[in-house]
Amino acid sequence: MVLLVLLLIIVPIIELAIIIQVGSMIGIWWTIGLLVADSLFGAWLLMREGSRSWLRFRAALGNGKIPAKETADGGLVISGGALLLTPGFLTDIFGLLLLFQPTRDIVRRVALTRAVSYAATSVGGPAGWTLRGAFFGSRAAKYARSKTPRRDYDVEGTATEVKSPPPALP
Repeated sequence: MVLLVLLLIIVPIIELAIIIQVGSMIGIWWTIGLLVADSLFGAWLLMREGSRSWLRFRAALGNGKIPAKETADGGLVISGGALLLTPGFLTDIFGLLLLFQPTRDIVRRVALTRAVSYAATSVGGPAGWTLRGAFFGSRAAKYARSKTPRRDYDVEGTATEVKSPPPALP
């Protein structure tokens, strides 16, 4: 949370400094034109990559797969588009990195690896298993990252196959 607040304060200051430097080198109108042009380019790129991501998401669902990669891609595309639509050159660089497929693949792999490494499962939630992780600040995530040995338990149970009822007529 502290990092987010610092980023919300520091990034606009850096953006303003960069815009002032670029404006002093090429002129104010060229700088404004460049900011508008890269925002328009970002909107176009967001629509293109967003629709591609949506098609891959639907194809994964159609094939009966869990669309984890496609969902992460969609989130990264939206984040990259938001960064590109934000006026400033620094945010545009990060937005482009999230919108181009090769760099988005790298960011997605790093983010998913990090999310999985911080996630810890625990028993006893309202639905049985619950997922707790560092994103929610839970004790389970702190325990998962600690060096304390975990106790393993054996659970015995039985499984029964339930046949679904036939579909109802409209």
